This record gives sequence, structure tokens and C-alpha cells, in this order.
Amino acid sequence: MIEHLLTLLVVIPFLGLLPLAAFLRNPGAVKQVAVVTTFVELVVSLVMLSRFRVGEAGFQLRESAAWLPSLGIRYELAVDGLSVLLVVLTTLLTFISVLYSTKVIKERIGEYMAAFLVLEVGMVGVFMALDLFLFYVFFELMLVPMYLIIGIWGGPRRVYATLKFVLFTLAGSLLMLVGIVAVYLASGDAGSRTLSLPELVAARGRFSAEFQFWVFLAFALAFAIKMPMFPFHTWLPDAHVEAPTAGSIILAGILLKAGGYGFLRFGLPLFPYGTQAWLPVLIVLSIVAILYGAIVSTVQKDLKKLVAYSSVAHMGFVTLGTFVLNTQGAVGAVLQMVSHGVVTGALFLFVGIQYEKTHRRLIADLGGLANRWPLFTTFFGVFVLASLGLPGLNGFVGEFLVLVGTFRFNPPTGLGGLTWGPLAAIGVILAAIYLLWMFQRVMMGTLRDAYRSLPDLSPLEVVCAAPLLVLTVVMGVFPQPFIAIVEPSLQRIVALATDTTLAVIK
Repeated sequence: MIEHLLTLLVVIPFLGLLPLAAFLRNPGAVKQVAVVTTFVELVVSLVMLSRFRVGEAGFQLRESAAWLPSLGIRYELAVDGLSVLLVVLTTLLTFISVLYSTKVIKERIGEYMAAFLVLEVGMVGVFMALDLFLFYVFFELMLVPMYLIIGIWGGPRRVYATLKFVLFTLAGSLLMLVGIVAVYLASGDAGSRTLSLPELVAARGRFSAEFQFWVFLAFALAFAIKMPMFPFHTWLPDAHVEAPTAGSIILAGILLKAGGYGFLRFGLPLFPYGTQAWLPVLIVLSIVAILYGAIVSTVQKDLKKLVAYSSVAHMGFVTLGTFVLNTQGAVGAVLQMVSHGVVTGALFLFVGIQYEKTHRRLIADLGGLANRWPLFTTFFGVFVLASLGLPGLNGFVGEFLVLVGTFRFNPPTGLGGLTWGPLAAIGVILAAIYLLWMFQRVMMGTLRDAYRSLPDLSPLEVVCAAPLLVLTVVMGVFPQPFIAIVEPSLQRIVALATDTTLAVIK
């Protein structure tokens, strides 16, 4: 089984559903099964990471088997520098989410934990699938359990939020399906067609420039909605506000990354001419997202909605780094995805912790919490500083590399990095304004009498937050090991996206 680590990562959560069903009417046993299953999944992902050969650009630990041979569709999994850290991030955040949920979820616990296990299958599968059809299956698999998590265990407006989430995401997914069918039909003659990514990259000369223009748009809309890019972001704040704490952690920490990952994994290497054609639009939308997300975050009254809108700004850095089409920007985009998953997942965790204690989320109703919660204040303060990009913490590394890549951006036509770089840098300044102002209003000042007897972090809450704190500091102080993992693969992807010597059918 050690030779099939990636398949194990897909199978383990499914196997956890069996004892979960057996103990469905025993809440204590259900919680133990879910925690053990997600912990085993985390351990297996760390074993996978230990077997990853740093410095190699190609796919590793590859597993392939015929699935629908008459259609050229295969069960094909692999990881490279782009995906390996995202797989580990997925298993870590899922474990933390399930562990924290054992304390706060009181109703229909068996169904809740089952939804999280199925969701984990979809998330790890998205980051490992090499076959486009298999990727689509995992991409859609994430939708249903998240719909249930928000719709059943969410807040008062959960029905509205889930319908908006599903309609937006499903519209993008259907566009991607049309693109996948088009790629399949154009990949070869009958009997030689394929959806395997390595084979498609080798055969992309069959894709005309006009074909790439439209098919890239179909994929880009799906990924832009999932991220979500401006102006496709409107489902995100509602989903975050209504989702339970663990749902918000996974939504911000993992599901948004499927969009950025999709651009880098499929959009750039398969459709270089489509990428170049849509490049100006995507750069402008990225800058707008950075500035818009930061400005809107500044005026938010709801603490959870502020963190949600900050995700729009941070994911704008991901798309900006992706589409400046150089190694620094691409590496920065991937590290920004990982850092954002850690830090914003932690921020949603702490917003949930304080809400469980105070039952308040409006910033005006809080204040002075630092006087009673020194441990909470320390953890929360570090994550706030990481989110605003303080040097020495992980949020700085990705944003710095994206800015370096942006300033080096020099397109043959249009505005270059000297235009976009300073505008993106303004977003960093605005992040410091809204995050520090939020921290000052929530944690400092006079403590309300109603909060004087509320306890600081519990041992379980410390256990959930500690791994995220360690990663925040380690990635900020020692970023080179993480850069070494992702850089070779990103160099290859950027080379494929900027290859203008490829013979294309006119």
C-alpha cells in the first residue's frame, strides 16, 4: 500500500464512512472516528511529502490505470511542486476543522462528520488528478458536502447563502465541462482522444489560437468563480457569514485554492495563446480585486465578513502572480495560496472561538478582550500580523514574490509592471489599515462587563491553533525549503505558458 499513497489519500476518508455509519447514533464514537480518520489522512499526506523529491519539476508518485478505455479516460493521479503542499494543507485544515467541530456541533453529528469526510475526498482529489474528467469529478464532489454543511449547520440566512453558492459554482462548473468536452474532441482522432494532462500538453499544437481563446475563457470563468475573482465574488461573503466555523475554515483555506490551482495546472500550460489573449483583462481584474477587497474590508461592521472580503484581496495577489508569467510571480502565487490557507483559516477559527464565547460578531459589540484573554490575543495578533504581510511571517513571502514578479512584468504591448506593481503595493498598505484597526477595536479598549467571566482559550482550541501558528512562523522565517519545493514545477509551467515557438493549427 505504501506504493499507492495517492490512492490511499482518496480512499481513507471513504473507509472512515463505514465505522461512522455503524456508530451513527453514538455521538461520542462518531466524533472519535472522524478525528482518527482525518488524523490518519494527515499522517499519510506527510509520508507522501517525505517521499517527494525536491528539485524535480515533473510529476511524482504517479498512479495510472484504465478507467473508461473506450473514451480514453484514465484514473490518473500524481503530485508535483504545485500540488504537494496544497494536499498537505488540505489534510491539516480538515483535521483541525473536524477536531474543533467535536466541541461546537451538537446536532446531527454523524451527518456532519460524513459530509466532511466526503468533502476531503473531493479536495485532495482535485489537487492530485491528472485526467481532466477525473479532475471534474473531484471538482464537483466538493460542491455537495459544502452545500450541506452550510445549508444544515449554518446561520439564519443559510438557505439564501447555499443557493447563491451552488448557483454560482455550478454555472462555472458547467462552463468548464463544455471546455473539457471541446478539449477532448480536439485532442485527436477517434480512438486516440485523451484527457490526460501530460498527453494534452504534448498535443496542444492541435489547438488553434481561436480554439484556445474560447476554451481558456470557459475554464477561466469556472476558476474565477471558485476563487472568487472580482466581479464573481459576491457569493463568498454570504457563504462565509452563514457557514459554521469549520465550514469557513475549509471554504477559505482550501476551496478557493481550487480556482488558483486550476489556472496554473490547466489554463497556462494547455492554452498559452488563450492566456496571452486574456492576460490584460486578468491583470486588471486582479488589481481591482486587491484594491476593492481591501477597501470594502475597511468598512465592514461584521468581523466574519471583514475576514471574508480580505480573502478577495489576498486571492487577487494569487491571480496577479499567476498572470505576470514569470517564475517569481508564479512561486509567489503558490506560496500565497498556502499562506492564505493557513492564516485565513486561523482567522476564521478565532472569529468562531470568540463568537462561541461572546455570541457577538459585530465589531462595535466587542472590545477590551485582551484584558481577559492573553492567550487568545497572542495567537490572534500573530495571525493578524501575518495576514497584513509583516516580514518574518508567512504572509510576507508570497506577497513579496508576487510584487517582485509584477514589477518585472514587461509585456510586449500594454502597461507593464511599473504601472501594476505600485497599485498592488497599495493593497498591502490598505491591509495593514483595516486589519490593525479591526484588532484595535476588538481586542483593546474597555472590557464590557458581560465578557469579564469568559474563559481564555481551552486546551482543545490551543491544539487546533498551534500547528497553524508554527507554520505561520516557520514559513516566514525559513521560506527557502518551501520555495525549493514549488520552484522547479512553476518554472516548467511558466515556460509552457510563454512558449511562442509551438506550431499551432491556424
